[in-house]
Amino acid sequence: MAAPHLQQPSFLLATLKADCVNKPFAQRCRDLETVIEELPAKELHGIFPWLVESIFGSLDGIIVGWNLRCLQGRTNPNEYSVALDFLDPSGPMMKLVYKLQAEEYRYDFPVSYLPGPVKASIQEQVLPECSLYHNKVQFPSSGGLGLNLALNPFEYYMFYFAISLITQKNSPVTHHVSPSNSAYFILVDTYLKCFLPTEGSVLPPPSSNPGGAIPSPTPRSPAVPFSSYGMHHTSLLKRHIAHQPSVNADPASQEIWRSETLLQIFVEMWLHHYSLEMYQKMQSPHVKESFKPTEEHVLVVRLLVKHLHAFSNSLKPEPLSPSAHSHTASPLEEFKRVVIPRFVQEKLYIFLQHCFGHWPLDASFRAVLEMWLSYLQPWRYAPEKPPQSTEPLPRSVSEKWAAFIQENLLMYTKLFVGFLNRALRTDLVSPKNALMVFRVAKVFAQPNLAEMILKGEQLFLEPELVIPHRQHRLFMSPTLGGSFLSSRSPAVTDASFKVKSHVYSLEGQDFQYKQMFGTEVRNLVLKLAQLICQAQQTAKSISDHSAETMASQSFFSWFRFTPSEVNGSYTGNDLDEIGQDSIKKTDEYLEKALEYLCQIFKLSEAQLTQMMMKCGTAQDENGKKQLPDCIASENGLILTPLGRYQIINGLRRFELQYQGDTELQPIRSYENAALVRLLFRLSSALNERFADQMEVLCSRDDFVGRLCRYHLTNPQLVQKIRYSPVVRDRTSQNWGPRISLRFLASYRTLISLLMIYFLASWFYVGPVGCTFIILTAYFLYAVIMTFFFEGWKPHEH
Repeated sequence: MAAPHLQQPSFLLATLKADCVNKPFAQRCRDLETVIEELPAKELHGIFPWLVESIFGSLDGIIVGWNLRCLQGRTNPNEYSVALDFLDPSGPMMKLVYKLQAEEYRYDFPVSYLPGPVKASIQEQVLPECSLYHNKVQFPSSGGLGLNLALNPFEYYMFYFAISLITQKNSPVTHHVSPSNSAYFILVDTYLKCFLPTEGSVLPPPSSNPGGAIPSPTPRSPAVPFSSYGMHHTSLLKRHIAHQPSVNADPASQEIWRSETLLQIFVEMWLHHYSLEMYQKMQSPHVKESFKPTEEHVLVVRLLVKHLHAFSNSLKPEPLSPSAHSHTASPLEEFKRVVIPRFVQEKLYIFLQHCFGHWPLDASFRAVLEMWLSYLQPWRYAPEKPPQSTEPLPRSVSEKWAAFIQENLLMYTKLFVGFLNRALRTDLVSPKNALMVFRVAKVFAQPNLAEMILKGEQLFLEPELVIPHRQHRLFMSPTLGGSFLSSRSPAVTDASFKVKSHVYSLEGQDFQYKQMFGTEVRNLVLKLAQLICQAQQTAKSISDHSAETMASQSFFSWFRFTPSEVNGSYTGNDLDEIGQDSIKKTDEYLEKALEYLCQIFKLSEAQLTQMMMKCGTAQDENGKKQLPDCIASENGLILTPLGRYQIINGLRRFELQYQGDTELQPIRSYENAALVRLLFRLSSALNERFADQMEVLCSRDDFVGRLCRYHLTNPQLVQKIRYSPVVRDRTSQNWGPRISLRFLASYRTLISLLMIYFLASWFYVGPVGCTFIILTAYFLYAVIMTFFFEGWKPHEH
């Protein structure tokens, strides 16, 4: 679309909106690129908010936009490549952002769509700690509704990009979409690599004017005074109001303002949904969840965590001379030094705590687990390569990571306890749950890691002078105003003070720390080890049962030509359908997890032997499982909490059997209800008509008698009727030899008969011939079964 140089913004906007309906996606993007290149910022200013919303969707989720979260190269390669090129850091959209940035335009973003803690803080006229919000809050004029943030174009664009992960929950997502292959996921990775580079410096933005430069955001004066978020002392509060620094006032911060802004927006939009106060309230089970993260959300956060580790680990080694440091350290290097503890640690910890406590007990928790494990292992993203060795030995964790472990102690210890509590409530026979236990045990079993965690706990428990009240809230907290570069905190050499400050800043000074290597947690580990042993026994019994079932199945059993089982109940679990390979994987995962737990907590062989013996008592002499844990009472057996857990997780069960007439069993899902009733009437009529003849045949001692006894009687039911008056009263009076036609009501039987008739018609065999073939096959089967099984011999009257 040729763009006239003097178009009015309203006409331009109307034309672009019409193009969204009439033109294909690729053509619209080419037209937009032409408009961005040719028109001045004054005319583009009017279409910018609409364009951002049309790409990322509306804040209320009604407008989907380009649906970047579902756009994948495999299913829609053309739109996928066009969208990525248009939104690339050097693409047309970012050129528009920088063109508007040069003119210092501002755009309103509603405070009502910010994360809960930030929204509540601003609405209460309390300034959030994050400098991203400083000098941006705009109060409505008299009679106006709602608060707004006045954002520059770069901030406005990134706010919409980041929050679209949260707001667009109702977008049409197909079942085959992989979040890690979507255009949104690729763009997050691209922006992180561009604005938080691990090599070199941040590329300067393109300039629309030859020889010109894009200025960083200019400071703005606050509309009204704000109190400091999280501060309650009057003297400190007054000092903060009187000396509130301007945004990006430090000249050194001009170099990386985009990097800091991008990171703050991502962290605020994706992680800051639970404040410390809200997190403490959420510990109560009666409090309703205000925000529920999705699996896709967690995967994107994991991508952020992994990149921040790589970004932080790319920090150049500090020079030996302290005086040389101030002259050689660039703003980007200073940013790498504090990026995780200052911007990410607290919000990520509260986010993970919430997920560990409220995420469903299913396999989707794997995303949260892997994100947590990624944060715990910054050495995986270090630039140095591990030494090559022929033996696949686990790599020892270097002592240089001791400071990181100590300053993130709760991430390792308290969240580990949270995982233990989850694992104790899950079905470890499931391969996916077994894999999660294996993954955690493997990570914590890395050589030297447990020793460094124990050292961190010892530092925290060291007696020390009382830390002044609220001083711990200032240690690793963000700077009270402006960029983090404006006032760098002095280095604290006391390791014990660092650990205490970390713990108290996240949990408060009244926090009762639970030692990871203490008695209480060790008992939880022993319980988990016992459950692992029980799950291994259960998986083994399921495997043996499946093998026996497969060996005992015959060709004719598929056609339902065998007599119906007395119970007719399903006694397996999901592993029967998963297969033997998954059962073997479960056993391998659990075996290795148990081995790793023994390494971490120094469990002795005697303890393991005792646990194995306890698990072994679950098998009686015949190899069958015992009943669930119960206590005897006047009213019979009553399940204990352990017994309920055993039933829920399939570790033990009651042997429930149908003790009535097999012909009167409830209709099964694999049977045709009308046929069951019709065949029951037919078989009842036949049994009534030929009862005496069948009784005579079954009383014979020759082959014919054995054949009739095997196929016309039910020995288990007869014995129960003879010796149980209760069963006798609940069954029909005619419990002698009889014909049962119920197997013909099975859908498998019906399908089998149709297949036989179809094949017979293919070979020009008529209905009479088909019937003869079926009857002959069944007769041969009956004869063979009679030879292999002696059959029931009736007791003497």
